Amino acid sequence: VLPRALARRFLRMQRRQRPAAPRRVLVAQHLLTGDVLMLTPLLAKLRQRHPDADIAITARRAVAPLFSGRPYGVRALLYEPREPATLKALFEEPGFDLAFVPGDNRYSWLAAAAGARWIVAFGGDRPASKSWPVDESHSYSSAPAAWGDMVADLAEGAPPHPYRPQDWPAPACAPFDAPSGRYAVLHVEASTPLKQWDGAKWLTLAGLLARSGIQPIWSAGLTGSALLHGIDPAGRFKALGHRLDLAQLWHLVSRAALLVCPDTSAMHIGRLTGTPTVGLFGPSSAELFGPGEFWRNVPYRAVTIADFPCRDQHRLFKREISWVQRCQRTPAECAAPRCMQAIEADGVAQAAFEIARP
Repeated sequence: VLPRALARRFLRMQRRQRPAAPRRVLVAQHLLTGDVLMLTPLLAKLRQRHPDADIAITARRAVAPLFSGRPYGVRALLYEPREPATLKALFEEPGFDLAFVPGDNRYSWLAAAAGARWIVAFGGDRPASKSWPVDESHSYSSAPAAWGDMVADLAEGAPPHPYRPQDWPAPACAPFDAPSGRYAVLHVEASTPLKQWDGAKWLTLAGLLARSGIQPIWSAGLTGSALLHGIDPAGRFKALGHRLDLAQLWHLVSRAALLVCPDTSAMHIGRLTGTPTVGLFGPSSAELFGPGEFWRNVPYRAVTIADFPCRDQHRLFKREISWVQRCQRTPAECAAPRCMQAIEADGVAQAAFEIARP
C-alpha cells in the first residue's frame, strides 16, 4: 500500500483540486460491523449529492454480504489487509475522484494507493503521519451529536433525508429455521464483556416478554453458545442467533416484533431494518451512538444510567472531544461493569413494551 500511495500522491507532484462533479467516490475504512453500519448517513448523503456517481465502500468479508442489495446504489469492495487478492482487486479499480476516510486515518493511505485524487477525513488523528495523504480535514462537532450525523458532515451539502427501511434492501442469505409468530430477539453478546448485561436480568426480561405473548429468541455471536447456556441453562427459550451469519441475523431481526441488545452491531442492524429496538448503554454513550437526526423516525429506546461516574473518558478514534462521555476501559482495568449492572430489568421491559410491534 505505502509504495503505491507514495507513487500516486507524492512523486508526481501535481497540484490537486477538489473535484466539482466526482464520478467515482470511495469510502475507505476497515471498521467493525456496527461502526460500518453507522456510516449509512454518509452513504445516503453521497448518493443524494452525487446521484449518478459510482460509489463504493471497502468492507470486511463478514460485513460485505449486507451490501448485496446495493443500498443507496453503493458497491462493497472486499478488503482484508492480510489477503493480498483483495488489495489486488481494489487496485485494479479505475481511480477515484473523491474518497472519504471515517474513523482511522491510516486508511487515507489505502485511498491514495487506490488512486483517490482528493481525500477527506477528520483531523486530529495520531500519529500525524496517518493523515499525510489527506487533502481536506474536518473537525468533529463541538456540540453533542450522533457519530453517524457527524460522519455525514464530511460530505458537502444539505443533510441526508431521514432513513427509511426500504432504503437498504434486505441482503441475500442462506435459509435458516426462522421462528414464526410474534417474537423478540434478545441479543446478549457485545464486543467486550463490560457491555454485557447480567444473565439473571436477561432471563427475567425473557420471562416478562413470554408472559405478554412475545416469544423470546436468544441471540449472540457465532461463538456465543456458552454465554447463552450460562444465561438459560435449562433452555426455557429458543436460542438461534448464535448460529447465524450477519445476513441471516438481519432477516431474523427484520421480522421481529422487538430487538433488545447492548450497544453492538445487532442494534445498528435493528435500525436499518426498522425493527423496534431497545439499546442498553453502559460504558458507551447513548447520545454518541444513538439514532441522531438520520434515524429519528425509527422506533427506538435507549436505556442507560445518565452521568454514571466512571463514564468519564472523552476520546473518539484517538481524538479528544470535550463533550464525549464514554468508558473504554478493558476488563483488566474494570473488574465489573457497574454501569451495566445498574440497569434493571423492569426499566428495560417498560421500554420494550412501549415500542414493540403488535
